[in-house]
Amino acid sequence: MTEIEKARKIINRADKEIATLFVERMRAVEKVFDYKKEHGLPIYDEKRELEVLNRNSEYVSDEVLKAYYIGFQKNVMEISKKYQSRLQNGVRIAYSGVEGAFAHIAASRLYPDGTLVAYPNFTAAYNSVTDGECDLVVLPIENSSAGEVGNVIDMIFQGSLFINGIYNLSIEQNLLGIKGAKKDNIKTVTSHIQAINQCMDYIKERGFETVEATNTAIAAKSVAEKGDKTIAAIASLETAKIYGLEVLERNINKSNVNTTRFAVLSRVAAEGENEKSVLLFTVSNNAGSLAKAINVIGKYGYDMTALRSRPLKEHSWQYYFYVEIDKNVESEIGRIMINELKEHCDLLKVAGTFTERRI
Repeated sequence: MTEIEKARKIINRADKEIATLFVERMRAVEKVFDYKKEHGLPIYDEKRELEVLNRNSEYVSDEVLKAYYIGFQKNVMEISKKYQSRLQNGVRIAYSGVEGAFAHIAASRLYPDGTLVAYPNFTAAYNSVTDGECDLVVLPIENSSAGEVGNVIDMIFQGSLFINGIYNLSIEQNLLGIKGAKKDNIKTVTSHIQAINQCMDYIKERGFETVEATNTAIAAKSVAEKGDKTIAAIASLETAKIYGLEVLERNINKSNVNTTRFAVLSRVAAEGENEKSVLLFTVSNNAGSLAKAINVIGKYGYDMTALRSRPLKEHSWQYYFYVEIDKNVESEIGRIMINELKEHCDLLKVAGTFTERRI
C-alpha cells in the first residue's frame, strides 16, 4: 500500500467516525432546541458559543491546526443553528399588536424562523401561552423614558408564566403620514400612550392633539386607512414600510437613548442557565418590613438592580414589590436566601431568571 493510499484510508475512517459523531451531535442539538423552545430562549447565544470555542480550542495543541479547528467548529455551530431554525418553524410566538409593532420587531429578531402570532392586547397575548395556543410570549416591561409597563408587570405577578429572558430594543419614534402629507399641516397624532409620552416634548412644541391607540402599528394602520393628511402616526420605520406611509420626521422621541425592555415568558422556568433573577413579593404592613426583606437579599451578596412598588388591586393602599437581582437564585446560596426571605414576606414568587441582552 502506497503512502497516499494509507493516508486516504485514514481519512475515510475519520470521515466515517465524524459522520457518526455528527448525527450524535445533531440529535443532542434537537434536545437543546426542545429546551430552548420550552423555555422561550433564542437559538443564538453568543456567550455560549465563545465559551465552547475557547474550551474546544484547547483540545488541539498544534497552533497551526488550532486555527483551522476553530474554523471547523464555527462551521459546525452554523449548521447547528440552521438546523434549529428549521425546527423553529413550528414554534408559535405571541405578541401584542399588529405587524410592525415594536413587540413584533423584537419577536422577529429573537425568533426569525418562528411563527409570530398577533393578539389585540397584552392580556390576550399572555393568556395564549397559559392556554397552550402559543409556546411563548414577548411583552414589553419597561421603557427608558416612559417607565414600566405596569399592566404587564401585574400579569407577571398574578399569572403562572416565567420570565426566561429580557432583551433591550432601541426605539426610534418617527412621525408618519400618508403620501403627500406635510409635517406643518399635521394637527393630530395617534399612537400608543407610551410612544406619546416618549415624544411629548415634540408634541407640545407643535401643539398637536393626541389620540391613543392600542399600539404604534395599529396607529399607523389607522392613519393609512383614513387617508387624512392632517393626521399622523408615531411609530417605527418598519411600520412606515408595511403600511405605505411617508416619514415626515425621524427620531422625534425626547431622548436619543430610548430603549424598551422586552421579556420572553413561557410556561416553564429556566434551569440555572441565566445570570439574573426577578423576585416579586409582599410584606406585612408593619414598620421596617420592607427594609428587613431588602437586608436579607443584601446579606447573601445579591445586589438589587431594580426595585419598584406596584399597587395590589385587591387591597387599597397596599403594594407588592418587583425586584431584579444580579445573580441567579437557582444555587445553594440562592435557595438559602429565598428561604430566609420567605420569613419576612407574606407572599414571595421567583418570577424567573434571565440574561439581559441587546437585540
